Amino acid sequence: MIFKRKKRDQQQEVAEQNAPPAVEEQPSQLAGNGPKDINDIENPDDYLNFGSLLLKPISGMKVRLDMEEKTKRVISLSLEVAESRIQLQAFARSKSEQLWPGISNKIAEDLTKQQGELYIRDGEFGKELLAKVPQQLPDGRSGHVALRFIGVDGPRWFLRIVVGGAAISNEEASEVVDELVRGVVVDRGTSPLPPQELLPLSVPKNARTHAEPPPGAPAVQRPERGPEITQIG
Repeated sequence: MIFKRKKRDQQQEVAEQNAPPAVEEQPSQLAGNGPKDINDIENPDDYLNFGSLLLKPISGMKVRLDMEEKTKRVISLSLEVAESRIQLQAFARSKSEQLWPGISNKIAEDLTKQQGELYIRDGEFGKELLAKVPQQLPDGRSGHVALRFIGVDGPRWFLRIVVGGAAISNEEASEVVDELVRGVVVDRGTSPLPPQELLPLSVPKNARTHAEPPPGAPAVQRPERGPEITQIG
């Protein structure tokens, strides 16, 4: 019996050591000066309105609306600015349950299964995940992509943000991306939706959809199925 208990203890210790790190639950509140709720801004006309997501125009920014092939619905915004990529997705949530703790733990579990690397830190927008995600390079060799995962639980909505590119290691690019994220506004709407349901996205009426927009205005591509920044989470 003594050896059996010792064996179980050893197995439990090994399991705990191999378990992915968990993100501690935090109070539901918007971090710093953003992202914002639609009720917190004075004039929505100052923003590019994509339906559930509103963006402050930034010079040189390109926006792509990614479409899901099966449902033909727009599922995310993919932005390019300062040699960085930002993917935005907004979801419905209940008043009582935060989504980021569960989603971040799922990301950590998936990354562990893929033998990636993960670091949890306190960022400007709360707990963040910095990850090295394994991927196959175009020439067939094994490599990785560095990503930053951010989650914000707002009033009855959740915003998922994935950052890649120069902003991971370049401070100047990181500041540009953080400023963009602070300027994001989420419009939950009034329709009853189940938790984790994607909020609808659409092409804004006040955006140019051609390759050469006027100075200071972002280029917006119409819905398409583009390459995902990551499939984790």
